[in-house]
Amino acid sequence: MTTMTQAPSAAAGRTARPMAIVLVLVLGSIMIALDQTVVNVAVNRLSADFDAPLGTVQWVATGYSLALGAVIPSAAWAIGRFGARRLYLAAIAAFAAGSMLAGLAWNIESLIAFRVVQGLSGGLVMPVGMTILLRAAGPDRLGRLMSTLGLAILVGPLAGPVVGGWLIDEVSWRWMFFINLPIAVAVVALAARTFPRDTAGERRPLDVLGLLMLSPGLAALLYGVTAGGDRGGFGSAAVLVPLAGGALLVAGFAARALTVRNPLIDLRPFRDRTFAAATGTLALFASGYFGTMLLLPLYLQVVRGESATVAGLLGIPFALGSGTAMQVAGRIADRVPPGRLVPVSIAIALTGFTLFTVQLSADAPYWGLCAAMLLMGAGGGATMMPAMTAATRGMAREQAPAASTTVNLVNTASGAIGTALASVVLSALMSGLVPGAPEGGALQAVHGLTPEAHDAIAGQLSDAFRHTYAFALGLLALALVPALFLPRRTPAK
Repeated sequence: MTTMTQAPSAAAGRTARPMAIVLVLVLGSIMIALDQTVVNVAVNRLSADFDAPLGTVQWVATGYSLALGAVIPSAAWAIGRFGARRLYLAAIAAFAAGSMLAGLAWNIESLIAFRVVQGLSGGLVMPVGMTILLRAAGPDRLGRLMSTLGLAILVGPLAGPVVGGWLIDEVSWRWMFFINLPIAVAVVALAARTFPRDTAGERRPLDVLGLLMLSPGLAALLYGVTAGGDRGGFGSAAVLVPLAGGALLVAGFAARALTVRNPLIDLRPFRDRTFAAATGTLALFASGYFGTMLLLPLYLQVVRGESATVAGLLGIPFALGSGTAMQVAGRIADRVPPGRLVPVSIAIALTGFTLFTVQLSADAPYWGLCAAMLLMGAGGGATMMPAMTAATRGMAREQAPAASTTVNLVNTASGAIGTALASVVLSALMSGLVPGAPEGGALQAVHGLTPEAHDAIAGQLSDAFRHTYAFALGLLALALVPALFLPRRTPAK
C-alpha cells in the first residue's frame, strides 16, 4: 500500500531536523495522552454528578478510545489525499474544537458524544505524526527518536491525573477539556514552522466499504461486551446481536482487505514474523495494561475515600516508572534485539502487577502499593515502545503510513477493549454488594452510603478490585507468548 510515490531525499531529511520534529510531536501527543488519562480520575465524580452507572460512564473513556481507533484506518489514505503536514495541523485544530464542546456538555450522553468528536480528530495525531517522523529519520536513529516521542506517555499519565484531580476538586471537571485549548494553539504554531512541506504523491481511492465494516464492527463488539456486563450475562438478544454482528463485520473486513487492490489497511505486513509477533504482543499487553488505568483512581476514591487530587498524586509512581523505563528501553532498543528486551520487560510488569494485586485491600499500606506501581509502570514503559519500534523498523519508507496506521490501531483498539472489559468485570463483581442497588448501578449506590455502611462493605469492594486486577494480569501473561517469537538477534546493517 503506497500513499507517496517518492520518499524525501537525504537533504530533505536533514532539513526536516528530526529532533525538532519529534519535540513538536511530543507536545501534540501530550495533549492526546492527557485526555486519555485525565478522565480516569474523573469517572467517580462524573458518575455522581450525572447519576450514571459505571457501565455508562466508562464510555466517556471507551468512546474516546474507540473513536481514536475508528479513524486510524483512514489515516494512510488521508495522508496521501491531503498531505501529512496539512492533515496534522487540521487534526490538532479539530481536537481543540472537540475539547471545547466536551467542556460544555450538559449530560452524560452529550459528554460521550463530544468525546467521540475528540477521538475522531485525535486519532489522526499519532499515526500522522509517526509518518512524518519515519520519513524524516533513518532506521538507525529510530529507537532514540521513538523514546523521545514516548515522553508524551510519561507526561500525559503523570500530569493528567494530578492536574485533572485538582481541577475536579477545586474548579470543575469541565476544565479537564478546556485546558487543551492553549496547548493546541502552541502545537499548531510550532508545527507550521517546523514540519517539512508535503511532497506530491499518488492519490488512491478510499476503501469506503472497508471503513464501514471495520469501525462499526469494533464499536458493535465493544457495545456487546459492555451490554453483557450491564445485564449480568451474555444470553440476551441485546447482547448477542451486536457481538455477532461486530464479529462478522470485522471478519468480513479482514477477508476483503486480503483481496481488494487498495484496502483500508494493508494486512500483508502480518506475513512478516516480526511484525505479527510485535503487534500480537501489543494487542494482549495493551488490553491488560491500559484496562487497569480505570481501576486505580476508582479504587482510591470508592474504597479508600480519597479525593480526586490524592488519587492523581498516588498514581505518580506508576507514571514515573513507565516514563523512565521508556526512555531507557528506547535508547537500548537500537542495540538490544526485541526478542531479548520485550519478554524481560513483560516479566517485570507481571511482577509488579502481581505484587500490587496480592496486597490490594481496604487498608493496604500506600508505600507497598506505590512500590509495586513503580514496577508495573517500568515493565509497561519498557514493553510498549520497543514493541512498536520492532513492528515498524523493517518497513520500507513508502510503507510507513500503513505500518504506523496498523500499529496505532492495534494499540488503541486494544486499550479500548481492555477498558471495557475491566469495567464489565468490576461492575459484575460489585453487583449485589449494596442492597437495593439497580442493575449495573453499584457504583451509583456506593455514593449514597453512609460512612458506617461504606466501612461495612469496604473489604468486599476491595476484593472486587483485586479480582479485576487478576483478570488483567492474565492478559499480560498471555502477551509473553507472541513476545517469545520476536527476533533475538540484531539484524545486520
